[in-house]
Amino acid sequence: MIAFVLRRLLQSVLVLGVVALVAFGLFQFIGDPVNNMLGQDASVAERARLRASLGLDDPVVLQFLRFIGHAVQGEFGMSLRNARPVSVLIAERLPATVELAFSAAFVALALGIPLGIFTALRRRSPVAQGVLALSLLGVSLPTFVTGILLVMVFGVYWDLLPTFGRGDVVDLGFWQTGFLTLSGLQSLVLPAFTLGLFQLALIMRLVRAEMLDVLRADFIRFARARGLPERKINYGHALRNALVPVVTITGLQLGTLIAFAVITETVFQWPGLGLLFIQAVQFADVPVMAAYLLLVALMFVGLNLAVDLLYYAIDPRLRVGGFRGRA
Repeated sequence: MIAFVLRRLLQSVLVLGVVALVAFGLFQFIGDPVNNMLGQDASVAERARLRASLGLDDPVVLQFLRFIGHAVQGEFGMSLRNARPVSVLIAERLPATVELAFSAAFVALALGIPLGIFTALRRRSPVAQGVLALSLLGVSLPTFVTGILLVMVFGVYWDLLPTFGRGDVVDLGFWQTGFLTLSGLQSLVLPAFTLGLFQLALIMRLVRAEMLDVLRADFIRFARARGLPERKINYGHALRNALVPVVTITGLQLGTLIAFAVITETVFQWPGLGLLFIQAVQFADVPVMAAYLLLVALMFVGLNLAVDLLYYAIDPRLRVGGFRGRA
């Protein structure tokens, strides 16, 4: 167990190092921060002084090591667009993205798992076939198309839900949440469903496939031969074994929700990290872009490590020795 954790931690550090190198490369190849900060009318002497103060005249290796040191401390410099510390901007926008991602994950799990179970146990019923057909739309439609359709139906035609912004929020000191206000919850419905629709369809179809596979296993036939109740067989034996791969997919998809909330936040003008990143790209705000890449990589690595440990804890076969061959 300890050796496995150490291997995963080493792999995580290597991944973060590669992402940090890519993020640092943005400073070298995307625009000149001196031009962005001073403009075209600055003199040569002013440019030279600013380059020296920013350490841009130092060797590239020294600049990279300094970048790593600042990143470990959570410092990414000043935003070229907002003239504010990047860490402050991220701290302001992070609650909105986290709440949106977890709400989308809740929608996907709360609907995807029951629908997957239903379509597996009632696979020949017309309702189950209809649900499977609708799930193809969730997998096929791009996120921005889904968002625009929801805006047109629920915001323009029926005027039931807000179509942009986050609504009223409550400041808890270290966190600003919209869960405690009515307008905040209403504003969350459309973007959360838009972001979670693909994951909902994916989880539903995965649970269905795993349930059907497990229900054909020998130990299920043995349980029926022993006369166990069908409900206990379906939910106590089949579902428990079917959820093992779902844990892996769900954990990784949560990182995907945070990373790829960019489109959803743009469609609904949700004030999160994704919208901040889009604005940074439009302005070539490299410090914000680099910080976003590192933060998303850290989330992916952390979630991946947590999923591996949870997978190890759920499936006893891996603790016997099978995991050693897969790690």
